[in-house]
Amino acid sequence: MKRETFITLLLMALLFGAAFHGKTGDEPFIITLATKAAIFAIAGVGLNLALGYGGLVSFGHAAFFGIGGYAAGIIASAARNYAPVMTWPMEIAGSTSMPVIWLAAIVAAMITAIPIGIFSLRTGGVYFIMITLAFAQMLYYFAVSWPAYGGEDGLSFYVRNEALGLNMMDPWTYFAVCFGVLAVVLALMAVLVRSRFGLALEMARQNPQRLTASGIRPFNVRLTAFVISAMITGLAGALYADLNRFVSPSMLSWHTSGEIMVFVILGGVARLGGPVAGACLYLLLEEVLGDVTDYWQVLLGIVLLLVVLFARGGLVGLLAGRRAAHD
Repeated sequence: MKRETFITLLLMALLFGAAFHGKTGDEPFIITLATKAAIFAIAGVGLNLALGYGGLVSFGHAAFFGIGGYAAGIIASAARNYAPVMTWPMEIAGSTSMPVIWLAAIVAAMITAIPIGIFSLRTGGVYFIMITLAFAQMLYYFAVSWPAYGGEDGLSFYVRNEALGLNMMDPWTYFAVCFGVLAVVLALMAVLVRSRFGLALEMARQNPQRLTASGIRPFNVRLTAFVISAMITGLAGALYADLNRFVSPSMLSWHTSGEIMVFVILGGVARLGGPVAGACLYLLLEEVLGDVTDYWQVLLGIVLLLVVLFARGGLVGLLAGRRAAHD
């Protein structure tokens, strides 16, 4: 077993252990914190596909995170109000089933990501960063001015959705579901990056001319990676909305995009377990440093600066003892 794979499994075990400690110690706050880390890690895995493996520095992934959240909130709210989600061009009923809501969030993120990707991927460098940010901000201001679903006050749906007859209001049960989704997403990502598509994506990042010469269009590979990345992030948004039983425009803001990027950088860009390590470290620093000072983000910035300067492989790269291949 590769050292990096072992570290990823160890991180997952530590995350599970933290939640289990909260369960045995009757501390639901710790379980909720672990659940939040698992959800943020899923969002980070999504961004890591585009950023780490594809070299696409997207500063607009909050758009997909928020779209997934709003899809969950709107569908659940409609079901509880006994009203359809939409009536034209076809009537779509609401639902409180988590699998249905997850599917809707993934599809909504995919539909949103395709046009954004088509426009954004025609640029590069700082222009790509800015155009993805611009699209996310457009959706943010649209949500703020959307009175049907709360506008800037957001949308509450009070009770978590259902799956397999489980009591999702129980913190441990909901953590187990989110942890399971994270494990599946990590497994799928491990297979994806080692597949022919993963190799093509790596080539599109390193040497697009050679990829073109082999008969594969780099644009198509990047667009596919961008859309898959958005779908994973949208799923995380739906889980986060269910965790809080609330969705608001803040999920679409550039601050959220920045946080997701910080998870990936702290944990390790292009590292399978990087988003898990980054999300856990970020939330741990938030809790510990937040008790020290209200300006804990300054200390977080120093930690992030040290990682960028001295541990470019992130926490996972530091523990693995070697840099990523493209560093």
